[in-house]
Amino acid sequence: MQKHTGILDAIETDELKHARLCELNVIEQVANLCRSTIVQDAWARGQKLMVHGWVYSLKDGRVREMGIDVGSQEELQPAYEKALSYVPRKGKRD
Repeated sequence: MQKHTGILDAIETDELKHARLCELNVIEQVANLCRSTIVQDAWARGQKLMVHGWVYSLKDGRVREMGIDVGSQEELQPAYEKALSYVPRKGKRD
């Protein structure tokens, strides 16, 4: 993801880069889904719809929340920025 090159370039091992790339992809895909006309139209109709970002680790078999949960257009940007701020720039995720 060229968009997040700074985050990925700061990580030394390929294994950690792969993990971060997966996490960043989940965040970006949640944002893309929230911008889709289907989701936008549902929110415009007042339909209750939440989009959550989770990532599955092949290494340990765990599912982790990525800290991006969006229930309206107004929530998207703050949730996106918050989720990105939680992506570790180096080392392992707790």
